[in-house]
Amino acid sequence: MKSSTLPNAIVLACALALSACSSQDSATPAAPASTAAAAPADTGGSLKGDFGPPQGEPVHAILTSPPQVPPPTNRKAPAKVIVDLEVRELDLEIAEGVTYTFWTFGGTVPGSFIRVRQGDTVEFHLHNHPESKMPHNIDLHGVTGPGGGAASSFTAPGHSSQFTFKALNQGVFVYHCATAPVGMHVANGMYGLILVEPPEGMPKVDKEYYVMQGDFYTTTKYREKGFAPFDMQKAIDENPTYVLFNGAETALTGDRAITASVGQSVRLYVGNGGPNLVSSFHLIGEIFDKVWYEGGTRFQENVQTTLIPSGGAMIADFHLEVHGSYLMVDHSIFRAFNKGALGILKVDGPEDKAIYSGKEIDSAYLGDKAASMASVQTAAKSSAAGTLSKEEQINAGKTLFAGTCSVCHQESGAGLPGVFPPLAKSDYLATSSNDEVIKLVLNGLTGVVKVNGQEYNSVMPPMSQLNDDEIANILTYVKNSWDNGGGQVTAAEVTAVRSGTPRAEGAAH
Repeated sequence: MKSSTLPNAIVLACALALSACSSQDSATPAAPASTAAAAPADTGGSLKGDFGPPQGEPVHAILTSPPQVPPPTNRKAPAKVIVDLEVRELDLEIAEGVTYTFWTFGGTVPGSFIRVRQGDTVEFHLHNHPESKMPHNIDLHGVTGPGGGAASSFTAPGHSSQFTFKALNQGVFVYHCATAPVGMHVANGMYGLILVEPPEGMPKVDKEYYVMQGDFYTTTKYREKGFAPFDMQKAIDENPTYVLFNGAETALTGDRAITASVGQSVRLYVGNGGPNLVSSFHLIGEIFDKVWYEGGTRFQENVQTTLIPSGGAMIADFHLEVHGSYLMVDHSIFRAFNKGALGILKVDGPEDKAIYSGKEIDSAYLGDKAASMASVQTAAKSSAAGTLSKEEQINAGKTLFAGTCSVCHQESGAGLPGVFPPLAKSDYLATSSNDEVIKLVLNGLTGVVKVNGQEYNSVMPPMSQLNDDEIANILTYVKNSWDNGGGQVTAAEVTAVRSGTPRAEGAAH
């Protein structure tokens, strides 16, 4: 916005008035010149992003799969950058024991990370794998031109398309498929990020990672095992089954968690593919030193939670002082703990009790992601094959119990005296049928209950968000732990009880 020019008389009057105010208020000294807020430099825009024709030999872009980021370009002049990106339609795991047909750029959700420099001329090659069932294209938000490349890149299965653009604006930008129905292509995972570095490059950090949120819509329930088909009506209604980072509930947990060390600086490039939801991105236990909001050239400092619109992105830098496990979440918090929008940054290094006492209770936030989910995956595979054993149920149930029940009932099953009843050596469990304990989990319990001769008057909320196999595995674990005498609960039993039990007020499906 251009500043207006004041008439000289008005300028003189303003100056005299300011001078008078200054002399009358001698108790308030003027701020030193060194502390005055400097106007931010004009970092450009498309009018300043053309640095002339490419120089030197063409460069083939290094593309990386999430959560990895390509190395800095380290170039002082614009280049011709060749990008080769292939579309693949793949059945991949969206949660433990759940598969979904993703449409991908580069075989992953999100698609491959692309890194170029402002002023580069990008020669883009889009390939659609011969086994694809659908045509696809690409709209890069970093392109100056109608459609962002979509009209130039419509590609049938087994074919390739090519177009060229100059990266005029610095920032981190979303790309996505824009073939009709656009929402369905995006909802199936067709999005990614392209970083257009400033001419001087990004400030140096020790670690860089790539995270992208997306919402997914299935005809099946959350974590319901087997194949999960796409549900167009849920997508239109904006009612996702899953909200995920990097396309899977396990993409950034367990052995796939991102890592760093105390004393290191970390940068996250975080996008939101949508197609519908706005992300409230938060890293529990850290404060972002800088956030380049909306992926642009301005940053905010000391940020707790930042909004990322659907089809938008941001860059966050922070420094690590304390070791432990840090959770990345969408702070629309049910999405994190009941739809999957949760990832982990594991930080190693020495303690600094002057900053933090060192007490760490992972299970309070990590839930069932606090431990390896291998036992749950094993049980899911065996269940699908019809070979599920009681021992596999017990192992899977132990993992699920740790994330769902142990905060109240304790890892030892002892409960909390006078507050939560014990599950260990429980006469209540010993005298209750499978159907009765299944109903208890599905509907919850309010009011007085007597366990092992003691009365408890607390509230157990309905746990009906758990799927049938999860309830069966947890109850089988409980029945076979802490001298409870054994027994087994099957998913079929839970299914039968659920279908014949009225939905409790406040319960889930």
